[in-house]
Amino acid sequence: MIIPSIDLMDGRAVQLRQGKEFVLDGGDPFERLDEFSVAGEVAVVDLDAAMGKGSNTATIRELVRRAPCRVGGGIRDVDSALAWLDAGATHVVIGTAASVEFCSQLPRDRVIAAVDAEGGTVVVEGWQTKTEHGVIDRIAELAPFVGGFLLTQVEYEGGMSGWNEDLVAEAVEAAGSVRITAAGGITSAEDVARLDHLGVDAQVGMALYTNRLSLGEAVGAPLVKAIDGRLWPTVVCEEEGHAIGLVWSTRESLEAAVRERRGIYWSRSRDSLWIKGETSGATQELIRVELDCDRDALRFIVRQHGSGFCHTGTPGCWPTPFTLSALSDLIDQRGREAPEGSGTAKLMGDPELLASKLREETEELIQALQADLPKGGVLEGGVRDANDAGSTDDGAT
Repeated sequence: MIIPSIDLMDGRAVQLRQGKEFVLDGGDPFERLDEFSVAGEVAVVDLDAAMGKGSNTATIRELVRRAPCRVGGGIRDVDSALAWLDAGATHVVIGTAASVEFCSQLPRDRVIAAVDAEGGTVVVEGWQTKTEHGVIDRIAELAPFVGGFLLTQVEYEGGMSGWNEDLVAEAVEAAGSVRITAAGGITSAEDVARLDHLGVDAQVGMALYTNRLSLGEAVGAPLVKAIDGRLWPTVVCEEEGHAIGLVWSTRESLEAAVRERRGIYWSRSRDSLWIKGETSGATQELIRVELDCDRDALRFIVRQHGSGFCHTGTPGCWPTPFTLSALSDLIDQRGREAPEGSGTAKLMGDPELLASKLREETEELIQALQADLPKGGVLEGGVRDANDAGSTDDGAT
């Protein structure tokens, strides 16, 4: 699996070579997040904080609000780590501060220990300081206390010149069941596939920013066992995870879908690309692509537009439960179609009036529930009389 990387300096996405030499300005980090998040979790690294030269806290807070991100760089106290988790980071990546004592104070499954290696030795403080700790020993020591490792081969970082497979294999053995993400020198789809075969994720920056490797190629790199040599079954799901259809993908269609962030598949009957909604208008915005555990099937998470996925005009090819996202879509549709001057149009066009109406309706619902509820009783579903909740004989609450 690929983990695209957004390294931040002074609010910009950048790429450095070996953590020292500036190579390129990668542009607006929010545009990069929009591009990369289709692959799933994105690594966000605060280089300024890692090097003690400032921070990009405000930018990163907005990034983690928009998409799943693991956050690292300069996190050197427990309170800061917890603050990032509370802010929505999927994981925190701890480097310089990583120790048994530190990591044991955090939720294990959300902690990734960064083991930055130069010549087999751990380096810290933004790769500026060499320690006496061996990489493999450090991994073995921390494995019981973390949910993952980020193994960066500093001498290969940003060079796009390959990586030390022997070191990665040793690290996998030392980590046991704890998953490793490798970084440094990963350049091709073959690199991503090889790492995945070892059970290792690939964190990639420079190759993506320079277009040596496309994101679509990287996402599809681990795929195996194609049907007829080129087809993979693809389950299409709406945002809340409910399956709405089964289609087929090829490497060509997958790369097009990732590049354009649309529902693009392969039509077996026409033997060509099928851009969902191109004629019907029922287009799909691609949110995320996932591979199954055997790497022989895909799942597309999409935002469906128009009448629905199925050719019959229904939301999906299987019965689809009514969800909050479906309710939201219905409300949006009613707002768009409301006649001018109607009550619906007035509500949708005036946020204060809408909020007032929602409060009014909510209060009426509460009153109706209370009217049907005996004092101290419980309705079906476990709703208790709010006025009686927590009361005791002496009136204390």
